[in-house]
Amino acid sequence: MKCLPKLGPLFFALALVLPAAAHAAPQTVKDVLGRQVKVDLPAKRVVLAFYFEDYMAIGGEKAFDKVVGISREAWEGWRPANWSLFTAKRPSLKTVADVGEVEVQTFSVEKVLALKPDVVVLADWQYKGLGPDVKRLEDAGLPVVVVDYNMELPANHYASTVLLGKIAGEEKRARQIADEYKHAVEQVQGRIAKAKLPKPRFYVEFGNKGPAEYSFSYGKGMWGPLGSLAGGDNIAAPFVEWYGPMNPEKVLAAQPEVVFIAGTESTKNPTSMLLGQGVDRTVASQRLQGFTQRSGWSSLPAVRNKRVYGVYQGASRTVLDYTMVQFMAKALYPSLFKDMNPEANYLNFYKRYLPVAAGGTFTAGM
Repeated sequence: MKCLPKLGPLFFALALVLPAAAHAAPQTVKDVLGRQVKVDLPAKRVVLAFYFEDYMAIGGEKAFDKVVGISREAWEGWRPANWSLFTAKRPSLKTVADVGEVEVQTFSVEKVLALKPDVVVLADWQYKGLGPDVKRLEDAGLPVVVVDYNMELPANHYASTVLLGKIAGEEKRARQIADEYKHAVEQVQGRIAKAKLPKPRFYVEFGNKGPAEYSFSYGKGMWGPLGSLAGGDNIAAPFVEWYGPMNPEKVLAAQPEVVFIAGTESTKNPTSMLLGQGVDRTVASQRLQGFTQRSGWSSLPAVRNKRVYGVYQGASRTVLDYTMVQFMAKALYPSLFKDMNPEANYLNFYKRYLPVAAGGTFTAGM
């Protein structure tokens, strides 16, 4: 009994250590493919192959203190103005190791292994694209977790947001963002269901090739289901499974009532649709007008009624693409959404959840 006072400091130290150890214990999570993956959470070393903006919004800027590798081409190469915006605020992003990019087949398993991450976060399409290389990562003992915003399935958006929150150690913040996404989509669909109006026919095209050449339209992924969530009837659905160009004659024959042209900040093509960070609204509208001059388009209801709109490519496949659902719904059903300002909601998301302020043009009309 006389020895107990001497053990007091030891017991006190153990009391401090044990909760921390319990907090760091491995947890089994379910990813969007239904895979059960054991991961030490919150992760201290993360390889993040996609959804960079989402991860920072969900985990806060500090979440990138634990990111040791990224697929840099999928950020800097695809959205250079967005990359510049974030690196101006956080220059250390430029020093994060680049593990290569799946789509252009530069992703390096060896680089990932050398970083010794606690978890590798892949988009669904990256997981499928890597094929047997995923097994190489798992055989080396690296947990691989799959998330998805590309399919535009509300259930995947919600689950991916919550899962990224667990990885970053910000579950409460993640659920708040996920709930806001769910509420926004349900609000749009609720109004449309109550109105019981016919579904307007819409056509979406990635405007990266300019008016002279038809570029990708979308079936099951990205803008296709986004437009469906907004209550529209996608004319590309019977002809394009995932993404690819539609025959111009089929576009004319379908007589879309609303047309959306997606654009980025890229200036490589002087006639491409221009939208995004730092883009002037007048220039965006001029580029959009160019698409209406295509052969035969003057006969389209969308062109005759000036219902041709620009949407920002970078605002798809992300938890904040509910703002694009809002914009598309407003274009499809203008009388139902007069009170809604989707672009302001997009900018406000940045103010609330990201360390940088977005500025430019992210939606456009004629």
